[in-house]
Amino acid sequence: MYVIHKKWFQVMVFFIFLFLLIWLISITDFIFIPVIQLLGAVAFPIIGAGILYYLTKPVMHLFERLKINRIVSIILVFLLLILIVFLFVLYIWPIAERQITNLIRGIPSMVNAVENFIDYWQTNYANIPDQVLTAISDFADDIPSHVENIINNLFGFIGSFIGQLVTIIAGIVLIPFFLFFMLKDGEKLVPFITQIFEKKKADNIRNLLQKIDNVLTSFIQGQLIVSFFVGVLLFIGYLIIGLDYALALSLFGMITNVIPYLGPFIAVTPALIIGAIQDPMNLIWVSLIMIVAQQIESNLISPNVMGQALNLHPLTIITVILAAGSIAGFIGILFAVPFYAVLRTIIVHFYDTYLESKKRKQDALL
Repeated sequence: MYVIHKKWFQVMVFFIFLFLLIWLISITDFIFIPVIQLLGAVAFPIIGAGILYYLTKPVMHLFERLKINRIVSIILVFLLLILIVFLFVLYIWPIAERQITNLIRGIPSMVNAVENFIDYWQTNYANIPDQVLTAISDFADDIPSHVENIINNLFGFIGSFIGQLVTIIAGIVLIPFFLFFMLKDGEKLVPFITQIFEKKKADNIRNLLQKIDNVLTSFIQGQLIVSFFVGVLLFIGYLIIGLDYALALSLFGMITNVIPYLGPFIAVTPALIIGAIQDPMNLIWVSLIMIVAQQIESNLISPNVMGQALNLHPLTIITVILAAGSIAGFIGILFAVPFYAVLRTIIVHFYDTYLESKKRKQDALL
């Protein structure tokens, strides 16, 4: 019986039961698949409304501090969102759409420019190592197969997209309804969950839910606000150097910057390619603009907007993003960091609770 109280034995039993649970779930997946499909059907509107909830909650509270009724405050929040979408569609989207269209039409000329560049270097092959020429030749020979694979994947994506179009439209329609009730009754969720527990456990769970709320608030509000400012800085910089498709490239940078740490590298890639084709000196200018934007973001914007609430090491974030991307693709990349931050918050909270409980028991024995 003494072995039961050993730490190593308890850990071993825990992992045995954990693997047993995973095995049972794997052989009874027919039970969980319908549940997962049901959750997947409502996940899109709930996640979309949740992101908007964390973005608009401070605005609603601002209206309430001005002695405005909550329902009226929510209506004002919806009117503000409609105004933002209207201004974007009216003034920004036409320019971005025109630039994206011109960019797509200009791809053949960009390909010709690259081919002319390769031909120029091939005429001076004496100065080029044989390994480089072999790599270029192999890449050129593989272009048709790469194009065929891209086309096949594109048609597969289109077919899948058409099949899910109704679900996407229904999700977009449901987002405002979910958002309305989140803003109206969101603060009632914690009391509803904790009412079934005794006071001590209820306080512990309330503390945990408050920590999770703080983490999600810091990440969603902070990351989107930071991405917006980075997009504005990139747009200003691209305009200064006269880069083609400045608005489209800065919007792309704004979207990809939502991905922590890896987003800036993704954002700068198309700008570097287009800038190099336009003028080789743009390689330097675009790189400088991205460096300046990231320095301003990391030293001025992020510390004041996001603070230290997440407290995650950059190497940890990169590892989590890469792992999530290999498992769940682009969706995994987007939600990897907040999911990991919430999971880490839960584990740390219960570990701290365990340590406090253990300390109280030791104090009681003294």
